[in-house]
Amino acid sequence: MACHGGGPRGRPGSPANVSRKLPSRLAYIPTVVENEGGNRERTFDIYSRLLRDRIILIGRPIDDVVANLVVAQLMYLAADDPDKEIQIYINSPGGAVTAGLAIYDTMQYVRAPISTVCIGRAASFGTVVLMAGAKGKRYSLPSATIHMHQPLIGGKGLQGQASDLDIHAREIIRIRTVLNELIAKHTGQPLDRVERDTDRDYFLSPLEAVEYGLIDGIIEQKRVPVLSTAG
Repeated sequence: MACHGGGPRGRPGSPANVSRKLPSRLAYIPTVVENEGGNRERTFDIYSRLLRDRIILIGRPIDDVVANLVVAQLMYLAADDPDKEIQIYINSPGGAVTAGLAIYDTMQYVRAPISTVCIGRAASFGTVVLMAGAKGKRYSLPSATIHMHQPLIGGKGLQGQASDLDIHAREIIRIRTVLNELIAKHTGQPLDRVERDTDRDYFLSPLEAVEYGLIDGIIEQKRVPVLSTAG
């Protein structure tokens, strides 16, 4: 469950910069115009419109910006109605472990039941978010791919003396243990099997993910949800 995905393997097999980066990374965001009666119209960006129906989409690598947005949405929805279901749709290659853990911990903190759905792929920490949904409410579309692996060491932050590298290596081992224990907890798999499976890239089809305990079912066919028109 790493910061970045590794090479394929067969089955076992600062804030000032944020505003400058967001436009190019988000590219084009569609808007939705709704008639509020008479000649009054209201415009929403598509993500805000989905949020009205308690739907959150994670469709990018999970970094601090994405994690903060998801955490803020979860906290808002939990305050709005602490008992009403929240849906998280995931199409993500994973990302930074610390950012992902912020999402995971918030999902466990809020009282509202959270349904998770994998669309496209849930890789690395995307899989952790997927499995962290409420039991019985974790799903995948039939053509999606689900992927696990251990944390990876990399990046400019690891340049330095041997003692510094040793410190980072020990922290990676600690994080690996934490993530493996979380996977074992949410899937019911023995910890030793999880440790073996995540030692290298491990890819699962939706059916295999059901058998593993990462998800509870596959959505073969479902009507597109009708968005509410209430103000």
